[in-house]
Amino acid sequence: MNKLQLTDALAQKAGMTKVDAAKAVNAIIEVIGDALAAGDDVKVTGFGAFEVKERAARTGRNPKTGEAVAIPASKYVAFSAGSQLKDKVNG
Repeated sequence: MNKLQLTDALAQKAGMTKVDAAKAVNAIIEVIGDALAAGDDVKVTGFGAFEVKERAARTGRNPKTGEAVAIPASKYVAFSAGSQLKDKVNG
């Protein structure tokens, strides 16, 4: 499911216009992104939790030349599914 399909499904499920559903989807994505960028975790009970984790700096290898390459530390977003979502997916 892509963003447009999500918007259409939300409009149908909530009985709202596609324009309003698109605004809602965009707002949710922006709010979650802003919270994660600020260092906050986002937890939606029953659905799951988004959190920012850190990946340490490390040395990698260029597969073409075999030369060592320094890979800098970085942050990434991790998602942990909640129990209700897991139950729904597992049937």
